[in-house]
Amino acid sequence: MSEEEKHPNSHIWLGDAFFVRESQFLELKSAGKGCPKRLYDTLSSFSNQDDGGIIIFGVDEEHGYQESGVYDAQDLQKKINEQCLQMEPVVRPLLTVLEKDGKCFVAAEIPGMDLADRPCYYRGQGRIKGAFVRVGDSDEPMTEYEIYSYEAFRKKYQDDLREIPRASFASLNQETLKTYLEKIREGKPKLSRLPDEEICELMSITRNGEVTLSAVLLFSPYPQAYFPQLCITAVVVPGKELGETGILGERFLDNRRIEGTLPEMLDGAIQFVRKNMKIKTIIDPDTGKRTDHTDYPVEAVREAVLNALVHRLWKAFHKRCYAKLIVMQSYCRIHWFYGKSGSFYFA
Repeated sequence: MSEEEKHPNSHIWLGDAFFVRESQFLELKSAGKGCPKRLYDTLSSFSNQDDGGIIIFGVDEEHGYQESGVYDAQDLQKKINEQCLQMEPVVRPLLTVLEKDGKCFVAAEIPGMDLADRPCYYRGQGRIKGAFVRVGDSDEPMTEYEIYSYEAFRKKYQDDLREIPRASFASLNQETLKTYLEKIREGKPKLSRLPDEEICELMSITRNGEVTLSAVLLFSPYPQAYFPQLCITAVVVPGKELGETGILGERFLDNRRIEGTLPEMLDGAIQFVRKNMKIKTIIDPDTGKRTDHTDYPVEAVREAVLNALVHRLWKAFHKRCYAKLIVMQSYCRIHWFYGKSGSFYFA
């Protein structure tokens, strides 16, 4: 028996076109009794991804993907366009009417918008609440960080190069800075002839004579004196979710605030993970050689933490683990979850 015979409603045929169930690029709407009142979440999410998406009207997902058709193809197209005009920037869909077995279906192809025009959002909700992103077959509200990232791209923000008036050049770790300048001079004859002051300006250690944020995070003896919130809070919890308690009612098995420069916080986070990670010892039956294996590859953990610190928004998938970083007001938190699924979260 073929897959189509086993699952007769798992695929949809409209004329010569073949559609699968709802996906990253496909949304199904019934529209048998009228135009859906709320399309802006899907219009926004499709517009905010590179390849856009397609909305098919006339397929009832709630009743086993029944091909019920639409109430009135002409009126439906007008109503769809009316909702598209309420978006900012305005969405220009490509509308197509299909007919099958005496029933009409409408397809609305939503083009992906240019990065400079994103995020596309519903004016009635505003940019913060009216912008959505497509995740699988659902439309999820954009986070403030995601919205800010588009604004930063459009307006060319360079937060890491902003000047920090409180920090002086003399307050930086001169020994570490000297080592850095020596390394970047290696193999660069033209750069090696320049004085330290000019190199610092070129490499954005200083800007207009003022120390930059990136310099503070890399060379200051204690960056948290200027930015207390720029740290890592590492927590080990007894369950799989935050808030779960252990047998004795304990909320945390380990808890540590990791401070210092970016390299120091990276090393501290790796040490914390090593400390709270199980290590299996395997003896080779042929050679008798002992080999230790950690629950998760340390290289993968290091890459996850490093990307979290540098990019501040990172998702990675591994065969045995799922790492996710969510940035909230420049505060980076790491949580380690024990469970049968063998998963951990950077959140």
